[in-house]
Amino acid sequence: MSLTDQPVVPVGDGGLTPLLPSTRIRLDVSYDGTDFKGWARQPGLRTVCGVLEESLSTVLRQPIVLTVAGRTDAGVHAEGQVAHVDVVDPPTDLDKLVHRMSKFLPADVRIKRISLAPKDFDARFSAIRRHYVYRLTTAAYGVDPLESRSVVAWRRGLDVGAMQAASDRLLGLHDFAAFCKRREGATTVRELQRFDWVERGDRLDAYVSADAFCWSMVRSLVGAVLFVGEGKRTVQWVGELVDERDRSPMITVAPARGLSLVAVDYPEPEGLAARNLATREMRAPLSEATGCCGD
Repeated sequence: MSLTDQPVVPVGDGGLTPLLPSTRIRLDVSYDGTDFKGWARQPGLRTVCGVLEESLSTVLRQPIVLTVAGRTDAGVHAEGQVAHVDVVDPPTDLDKLVHRMSKFLPADVRIKRISLAPKDFDARFSAIRRHYVYRLTTAAYGVDPLESRSVVAWRRGLDVGAMQAASDRLLGLHDFAAFCKRREGATTVRELQRFDWVERGDRLDAYVSADAFCWSMVRSLVGAVLFVGEGKRTVQWVGELVDERDRSPMITVAPARGLSLVAVDYPEPEGLAARNLATREMRAPLSEATGCCGD
């Protein structure tokens, strides 16, 4: 078990008293995002973070504030979301805590695993790669009822070969401003490491991986490439989008329900501190960039 350093706070007589030591734990989380207004807590709205923090605070009898690997939008799902939290005096049996949480949480969100984490582990800043899958079906009958909340029906014909060629044009380190909703002070430089379309019968899934993603980036990437598949845009058009420095009005964002965060990659424990430092550094302009960073 890894304990954080014990900070000190002043007391009434001018002395110093150590705070209680805390233990960092990692949560591996899955959820159906249909009925959530995204991950991030929002007053008066049902969010994944809000539901988890409320339930964990009740069970652990202490205020819980989660840090997450990636804040998903409203309607987006997760099979491999990761969060961390520092807790005082955690239960010794973390498998039993998983079972207890299953009784407190609603059916559309599960904590699949709870584990001790090194003190340098940070669910957001330690991440080196996020993996998403966007799921479509081209079946004439539409979406199977059991998949209606996580798969999008696409009845228009698609040229998958052209879609893959367009996706390949986007790989690498680029400024993806054309694909991102702008956040003040946030960089839109990302390293897109995988963008593959896999066809299995009527199913067509896009596998998208990067060091990090900016707001709405994955669904914008998918939406742009689907335009190519329908013959509305060319492969060259997609490649030219990375030269734009503002969000493109020509891109239609793909529906949220088809998207799921499936995994987050982290370095070995000895590499966590260095990764945290690198991620926190603001990316330089692309012409000066020398490597990949995080959010």
